[in-house]
Formats: sequence, C-alpha cells, structure tokens
Amino acid sequence: MTERNQTSAKADGAAITTERVPSGIRLATESMTDVRSVAIGFWVGTGSRDEPEAIAGASHFLEHLLFKGTSTRSAAAIAEALDEVGGDCNAFTTKEYTAFYVRLLSEHMPLGLGILADIMEDPALAERDVDSERTVILDEILMHADEPADLAGEQAMAALFSGHPVGRDTLGTSSSVRAIRAGDIRGFFEQHYRPGNIVVSVAGDCRHEDVARALEGRFEARPGGAAPAREPVGPDVHPLVVVRRPTEQAHLVLAMRAVSRFDDARWPLAVLNVVLGGGLSSRLFQKVREERGLAYSIWSERSSFLDTGCVTVSAGTAPEHVDEVLRIVTGEIEELAASGITERELAVAKGNLRSETLLSCEDSGSRMSRLGTSVLLYDRAWTIDEVLARIDAVDGDMVQAVARSLAVAPRTLAAVGPFDADAFDGAALGLAGRAA
Repeated sequence: MTERNQTSAKADGAAITTERVPSGIRLATESMTDVRSVAIGFWVGTGSRDEPEAIAGASHFLEHLLFKGTSTRSAAAIAEALDEVGGDCNAFTTKEYTAFYVRLLSEHMPLGLGILADIMEDPALAERDVDSERTVILDEILMHADEPADLAGEQAMAALFSGHPVGRDTLGTSSSVRAIRAGDIRGFFEQHYRPGNIVVSVAGDCRHEDVARALEGRFEARPGGAAPAREPVGPDVHPLVVVRRPTEQAHLVLAMRAVSRFDDARWPLAVLNVVLGGGLSSRLFQKVREERGLAYSIWSERSSFLDTGCVTVSAGTAPEHVDEVLRIVTGEIEELAASGITERELAVAKGNLRSETLLSCEDSGSRMSRLGTSVLLYDRAWTIDEVLARIDAVDGDMVQAVARSLAVAPRTLAAVGPFDADAFDGAALGLAGRAA
C-alpha cells in the first residue's frame, strides 16, 4: 500500500485510527472488541447552506436518490442484498453535511462498504427517479407545513439568520424542488461528492487495515474535491414572525444567536442549556410545566455551525397563556445572566452531559456517527475522555458568562397559532433593537 500518515489512539476501550488514504478520503475507524456488528458511514461536507438558492434542497434530494441505484446495482438489488444479511441503511441531511450509512454484521462489512462506495462513486441519478422523488419531497414539505411545531421551528431559523442559507430549511422550498432537474442534481453531485470532501467512518468489529484495503482503487475516476467555501453569516435578524393558523395550541420558538462549534464557550453553553430547558429538572420545565401547568412540553436545545450557532426554546401552550409563558422564558434567561446557576444545578447538568455522552456510545452505530462528525467537522477524532474532560472543566463563572452573552444576543420569536403579530409586545420580550 502507498505510504500514509496514520494516527492511532487507545481510548474509551476502543482503538481509533485515522488517515487520509491515497484517493484523498479521510478514513477513521474505531475497533470495538465487544460487538459483532459494524457500522459504516460516508460523510459529505456539504449541506443545505452550500446550495445556490435556485436549487435549494439539492443535498436532501441526493439523500433520497443515491440509494436508487448505480450503473451496476439497481435499487431493488441494493435493498435485497441488505435484507438478505439483516443490514440497515439510511441517510440524512443537515445544514452543513450529508451522511449515508449502513449497519450490519461484521462478516458482511465488504458488502456494506461496497454498496456505499458504489452509490458515492457512480449513482444512477436517473431522470425518472428525480421525477418520482420530487413528488415525495413535495409531500414531505407539505407534511412539515401541516405540523405547527415544525413550522414554528423553520420560521425561527429563517428569521434568526435572515437572508442567509443557514436559515433555510434543508428540504428546500416547493418552488426550488419543482424547478430542480436531473442535470442540476448531477452537477451538484459532481462538484461536492469528491474524495477531498468525504470522510468514511467505521466502528465495530473491524480492522483499520481491512477497511483501507477495501477503499484502494475507489474514486480514482473522480479525484480532488474540497470543503465548500461558505458565505459568512451576517448580522440581520427578523425579530418577530407570526403565522396565523386555526390551531388549538399556540406554538412558540424563541431563538437566540450563540457561539459556533469552534468556540470554547460551547462547553459552558451545553451546561447552560441543560439548566435552562434541557431536562426534567430544568428551570423552564419545572416552572412552566410542573409549577404552573402552562404547557405540556417546553424545552431548549442548542445548535452549532461553522461560524455561528443558536439556542432555541420551544413550547406549545394555550393561546391565552402565551404572554405568561414568554415572560417566564425571558425572565429565566435574564436571571441566569444576573445570578448564574447554583452549585447543585452545575452538578446535575454536568452529570447529565457526562451520562448522555457515554450512553450515546453504547453501540457501533453511535460510535461511527460520533467519529464521522468529529473528523468531518473538526478534522480530528475527539475521544470520549477528551469530551468528558471539557465538560468537567466547566464552572459556574463560565456558565454565567455565557448566560450574559445569551441575554443580549440577537433573538427572534416565531409563533404559529390563532393570533396576529399585534398580539405580541416586542419590547417586553426584548426583541426590539436586537437585530442591530
């Protein structure tokens, strides 16, 4: 084999090895001695933010299309081959990457790796498949529009990152999906689905050398490729979006700008999120649900991207309780900024994140996913021990500093329900002036 630069680590009870193979693909494997399965993922460093507006939804379109077959394997042949060995395959699209994966018994690893390599090298992308999946995707867009909670979330992102592709939904729009042609999909694929923009991650009962050998000679016909150049996120925020719908509940999403995935503040932000609305003991769940009975569900979550991020608080409540719920949410954010969190909250949140990290790595599929995203997004394999050390290092002062930033960050409110925009007091919610 060609001489390669290879890095290995022994951590978390598993051996992690990474290298860039001759084709240019970054390969990362994690050998697990206590399983008999293997999970294989191909991670492409392109997502919905990288699409020209005219073909918005192209990455998601490819998610649907690649398992439709290649020049040598039909869609039915792929499905039958995986069914015969009890394998599982799927794909998903995010704003900054797209993933395709299979999970099967380790004895069938060559089959799974071969199928994924085939669809990434030589997909059919037939016009008839594009036309049939177009209808499926348009129905998917309508399905999301019919879900008020989903609609509120989509509107919040579009308003928080106003005019920027990060704010666009990964599905695209009805008009862009209708306009996309097979040639557009092929062109997008040829530009982005190249070795320099792909990570292959494998976890389970596997040997790194076997995986590397299986990739030899692949992708030679389509060399090159690199991560896409990205337009920086601008400052524009639309502070309030209200969609009138004859729903029984009001669906609310308060979204605030936050740090990127490279900012060290992401670790105390993770702790803050658990305290605010990330668990059953969180301040929002206890005050809104348990103490006052104002909502069946209320939660917060964080998202991070190359150059920005956000924290969102989502709730469904009766229309007459909207003002009270929003006052509690904004009040808790301000209280966290002013007074920080208690030692007990810090301990609970760090314990929660530690357990979440460990529990998410109990099987080969989870390990493969963690490894693939780590190498794709950070160009290195974060071990579980490193992640746990970062969480353990967070203290109350660090969390309060992040809370202060969040309290004054640009924010937006998206609401779906039986009301109009004049039902909301933007000044009381702290929305006025935050777009500047």
